[in-house]
Amino acid sequence: MTLGDIIRNYRENNNITLGEFANACSLSKGYISMLENNINPRNNKPISPTLPSMAKVASGMGIDLDTLLKMLDKKQPVQLISDKLESSSPLVVDYQKPDQERYYQRISEYTARFLDLYNQLSSTNKGKVVSYTKGLLHTQQMEDALLPNAANDRNATEEEKKHVDNIMKNDKEWM
Repeated sequence: MTLGDIIRNYRENNNITLGEFANACSLSKGYISMLENNINPRNNKPISPTLPSMAKVASGMGIDLDTLLKMLDKKQPVQLISDKLESSSPLVVDYQKPDQERYYQRISEYTARFLDLYNQLSSTNKGKVVSYTKGLLHTQQMEDALLPNAANDRNATEEEKKHVDNIMKNDKEWM
């Protein structure tokens, strides 16, 4: 089923109006109508909702995002990145490619919340997030690279540990 079919069935089964459902999702009535009809009126093509929007729909239905995603037809396009991003085009999942399906299944509600917050930032602050994230990743990679070089003291006795410490502190060993 498409997202529109799921929304329409939910509304009919729960006997609620389009407006009531829109309020429950914190989305506009017009957007919910577009989702139900599965057509973007600007280009007459199937609508491709973002993950944050889908998370809001799921919340309005009282289910989590993962449950909603599992209900979708494999041909339902989903934008992983919002149109609001100036520097990149939307990434749309094509379920015809199995590697994308696995990636898509790993997308969590946490990721959707992160993208929703990110999309609310100004361009300057988006740049700061990217810069900070790159720095954080670099630090993590450096820490990971150092871990295998650390001394291994598994099953070492106190006497063996003391001996190793003495070697490390002896300047003659380092000249």
